[in-house]
Amino acid sequence: MTTYPQRQVARAAHWSRRIGAFSAVLLLTAWVGHHYGLVETDGFLWVLALVALLALLALLFAGFALARLWNQGAIGGRDLSVGALLAILVLVPYSVAGYRIATYPPLRDISTDLDNPPRLDVGSRTAAMNVLAPLTPGEERLQAEIYPLVTGHRYDLPFDETLAAVQTVLDRRGWTIVGDIPGPQEGQNEATITALATSFVLDLPADVAVRITTDGETTLVDMRSASRYGRHDLGDNAERTIAFLAELDQEISAQIGTTAAQ
Repeated sequence: MTTYPQRQVARAAHWSRRIGAFSAVLLLTAWVGHHYGLVETDGFLWVLALVALLALLALLFAGFALARLWNQGAIGGRDLSVGALLAILVLVPYSVAGYRIATYPPLRDISTDLDNPPRLDVGSRTAAMNVLAPLTPGEERLQAEIYPLVTGHRYDLPFDETLAAVQTVLDRRGWTIVGDIPGPQEGQNEATITALATSFVLDLPADVAVRITTDGETTLVDMRSASRYGRHDLGDNAERTIAFLAELDQEISAQIGTTAAQ
């Protein structure tokens, strides 16, 4: 009777699956907790760093296991595949962030008015958050070159109607208004609404200010968006500003169309 040597089990494949699964569960748990306000942003960012390290470790173990399988015919192909797949899925958002860091300029404070940006409400900012400071000439040049659409919008509407349209868009976007909402007053020619917005995927907070100014027979709307965390906003502030003003254009066009139909 012929006997065959027992195939060894690649323990690295087992560890790859376990660590990959743990990194995925940890990422999902931390994201849900942060989304619903159960996890502070500081802690959430540290968890994100830990998750990335765990996912890379899972890939490393998968590499070791693959070498054992290839050279010694060890068992563990299923665990290796599951661990590597989970690690790759976990690292996808990090890859997207890396691409944006390489593609977008290193800015974290965007304004449609570089000379006189709208004033933000900084009362709830802590020492762990980014410090608000005037943009350097280099940062201003970067914004102007990379984000030419980040400019103020002018409307042929009275001040109070433009203010109402801005409030409508803010409510539709679900941003948290900070402080009192300025109401239209007789002779008023400027008002600023401050709010707290979040990024699309990670819900990272950003301070927003929308300023409405009467300029002759027209009204000018300027906007500022500044990230609370991170040295790089990954293009989030510019995208938020452009999208908000585009939606405001549509809202005001709809109001003008309704008024003309009446």
